[in-house]
Amino acid sequence: VQLQASGGGLAQAGGSLRLSCAASGRVGRVNALGWYRQAPGKQREMVATINFDGIINYADSVKGRFIISQSRNNNTAYLQMNNLQPSDTAVYYCWGRVRIGLRSDTYWGQGTQVTVSS
Repeated sequence: VQLQASGGGLAQAGGSLRLSCAASGRVGRVNALGWYRQAPGKQREMVATINFDGIINYADSVKGRFIISQSRNNNTAYLQMNNLQPSDTAVYYCWGRVRIGLRSDTYWGQGTQVTVSS
């Protein structure tokens, strides 16, 4: 199973960016997808997750600004990031819980840098 992240880059404060996270390989069922982020000198934190049934969790810091959605047909989740702030600057990691047979494991994709300038 591979998680491929795309999107990110540089934005000005108040701007928008969109991230994608696609699961591929021996995927039985994608139970959940989402993003975590890690800023320099800080611990990795959950940003947003969405599960197979569409149940969503957001970090308090992004509620009302970020929107997560998914396409179950192609095992992809999207994170629309609006009204970006310099505090959103971090490496964003694609995350997923994937079931293969009777086993469900956690997978991580490569990080993608998001930089927000003031």
